[in-house]
Amino acid sequence: MPKNTQEAATPWFVDFQDVWLAYNDELRRQNNFAVEAIDLKVRPGEFIAIVGPSGCGKSTFMKLATGLKMPSMGKIRIDGQPVTGPLKVSGMAFQAPSLLPWRTTVDNVLLPLEIVEPYRSQFKHKRKEYEERARKLLQKVGLGGYEDKFPWQLSGGMQQRASICRALIHEPKMLLLDEPFGALDAFTREELWCILRDLWTEQQFNVILVTHDLRESVFLADTVYVMSKSPGRFVVKREIDLPRPRELELTYTKEFTDIVLELRSHIGAFRKPAAAATATATATATA
Repeated sequence: MPKNTQEAATPWFVDFQDVWLAYNDELRRQNNFAVEAIDLKVRPGEFIAIVGPSGCGKSTFMKLATGLKMPSMGKIRIDGQPVTGPLKVSGMAFQAPSLLPWRTTVDNVLLPLEIVEPYRSQFKHKRKEYEERARKLLQKVGLGGYEDKFPWQLSGGMQQRASICRALIHEPKMLLLDEPFGALDAFTREELWCILRDLWTEQQFNVILVTHDLRESVFLADTVYVMSKSPGRFVVKREIDLPRPRELELTYTKEFTDIVLELRSHIGAFRKPAAAATATATATATA
């Protein structure tokens, strides 16, 4: 079978095979890894969330998934291709919207089309078409009428909506979100959950969401992965079998909160051994 046919036949959009990362050669010689033994297989169109304690390697995983970092060991394939550098098939949004203050909202959203090929070489010729696409996307997330405002004229929630639009404007196959709603108030955060839910339902791109918010992960994701403390590895995979479409009312049901509590117990369980080991060592030293 030809190689290209084999690649096309793979059922996985994201495929991590025993991936380890140390941030430099000295740390690798010391066996000091930021993440270790990462095995992950994600179906096309799947929405996954990654949760875990601070410093467990969630953001490091994101750098690997975007090709910003290469693994020390192991292999990564995205969309059937080995990852050898920054990916063009992905869009990203972070906790800080990072909109350019001198550009209007629509011009901020258009930015990826100005710098990413094949859009960059066509930008001047197709600017009107691209701007129409950006305005339609902004209207979908409730920013109709704010397209020509500057970032300082928008609330934090509005800025984050614009940031998500910027990440999606070049129609990526995968959206990576690193704590995108962490700085927002609870009501705005829930509103943006619903916006993201609707965009994903409509377009079915892959999503990798890194979050500290367990409710957020259960409400949005098909599958939630729990990472252990550093060096980070996946210790729990939890399929979220709640029916879709999910409405906010679901988050107040026992079925929902039981899953949240279950995930929370896994995170707590991987903190206890370290504390217990410290207590044992202290008791031994005292004796």
